[in-house]
Amino acid sequence: MAGDWIKMRVDLQTHPKVFRMVSALRADRLRVIGGLHVAWSIFDTHSADGVLHGYTTDAMDAVIGWPGFTQAMVDVEWADIDEAGSLVMPRFDEHNGASAKRRANDSERKRESRKANSVRNSSAGDADKTRTREEKRREDKEQDQKISSSGDDAELFARFWKLYPRKVGKANAEKAWEKLKVDADLFDRMAAALAAWAVSADWTKDGGQFIPHPATWLNGKRWDDELPQAGNVHQFPPRRQGNGPDFDDTSWADDLGVL
Repeated sequence: MAGDWIKMRVDLQTHPKVFRMVSALRADRLRVIGGLHVAWSIFDTHSADGVLHGYTTDAMDAVIGWPGFTQAMVDVEWADIDEAGSLVMPRFDEHNGASAKRRANDSERKRESRKANSVRNSSAGDADKTRTREEKRREDKEQDQKISSSGDDAELFARFWKLYPRKVGKANAEKAWEKLKVDADLFDRMAAALAAWAVSADWTKDGGQFIPHPATWLNGKRWDDELPQAGNVHQFPPRRQGNGPDFDDTSWADDLGVL
């Protein structure tokens, strides 16, 4: 019998978050995609709600065979860590595969059944109290979302400032940032562009003196410029694999001098 399938977007190999992980891990893009496949398969197999109870970043790294890989997923928000230290997959319900969907649907049917029995057995007064509590939760959630949206912009700018290699004119950069109304998708495009420019010949030569001021880069929407070729790109030698990818193989780093 064929195994279950998981969903991986067709443009994953060019996704900005993949390039951010490539830059952080200094690794081959296809190896990063292979590691993501293993991680997402584990979530699909062992989680019904997006939480891998008992799985830490170190545990996932051990399964994938790549120290630091899970933290790189956390840094690009493809994974998170809950209060108990377990790994969490954000927006799990949008990405889980058939096996996880079956478990999630079974759990949902059980919850709906318990809810229906509770409603039938409750009095009219209890139903009113239930509605009141639900309305209160909705109001609290809406208020939290309003507060969160105002803080998101400042958080995204702080992350941009940390990524940008030339830290001058911060006040002007903040003004330019406010005009752009940056959301998560636009930030990902910016981060991917910065990852490419940061290792380009134009930005690394002469001590980085040709790096534009942050405000200039933002006002000019320079993330839409044609991306440069990275100054440290190496061609990885082809290697045949008989039984699929070997995630413990480190020969990709031979030409980089990191091992």
